[in-house]
Amino acid sequence: MDQAGDRAGLIEGPDGQWRCSWHQDLEDYRRYHDEEWGRPVTDDIRLFEKICLEGFQSGLSWLTILRKRENFRAAFAGFDFDKVALFDEANVERLVADAGIIRHRGKIVSTINNASRAVALRDEFGSLARYFWSWEPKPEERPAVMDLATLRANPTTAVSIRLSKDLKKRGWTFVGPTTVYAFMQAMGLVNDHLEGCMCQPEVDRLRAAVLRPVRAL
Repeated sequence: MDQAGDRAGLIEGPDGQWRCSWHQDLEDYRRYHDEEWGRPVTDDIRLFEKICLEGFQSGLSWLTILRKRENFRAAFAGFDFDKVALFDEANVERLVADAGIIRHRGKIVSTINNASRAVALRDEFGSLARYFWSWEPKPEERPAVMDLATLRANPTTAVSIRLSKDLKKRGWTFVGPTTVYAFMQAMGLVNDHLEGCMCQPEVDRLRAAVLRPVRAL
């Protein structure tokens, strides 16, 4: 493959390093790419926050959500799902009127519903992390090479479809397989940084080192 082919889907940053091009060389988006996306997360609050924000992203860009993330955190009690599960109709009306977030009533109601579902999941599995990390794909379920063509061809996976179905059975909403796979990518259940991206080997190292939560007996 020639150099142009090798660099497909990558962009050279101001520091001379090559990265996945989806961050568009925007400073805040580049920082998210470098410091967050794909790095393994086992914290329940962050996992709940991300799956909710992925639901809000539906039909929008992640950059739009990222730039409103602090507003979302303030509006939804830091995504403490025990607190959000107690939100009532007055909270819904407050959130619908909040110009700092996405004022989509269905997505707001979904987040409150999903908080209750998260409490139930935590009570059943011991933590959200134990549940979500139990869906980490096996090595044989992963592509041999993560290049741009592979990434574009797989907006969902067999695992994300199964996880989406399981969440829906448990009463979660706005958790379609594309939304769920984006969550898996961001939270480090997979490493979808492209071959040649400066972050790919670092994320591989972090994923190898992370202490995966095990369901309590």
